[in-house]
Amino acid sequence: MQNKPTGKSFLFDTKNYRFLFLAIAIISLGFILMSGGGSDDPLVFSPEIFNFQRIRLAPSLVLAGFGVAIYAILADSKSDK
Repeated sequence: MQNKPTGKSFLFDTKNYRFLFLAIAIISLGFILMSGGGSDDPLVFSPEIFNFQRIRLAPSLVLAGFGVAIYAILADSKSDK
């Protein structure tokens, strides 16, 4: 006969979940900044797709968000009290 745990416990602490939600927000902001810049007419080239925001800033934010997500997963979730 196995004893079942009486209370429900989460996998991570509150700190880890906060970092995870922060990572989701940073990644979302990066993808939002990456969008747009197209031309209304498909036959006309728009140089707006090659500006700093879409080429450097947005991918950097996405990668930083993935880094924060990895930290949120690997951070110590056991609090020593």
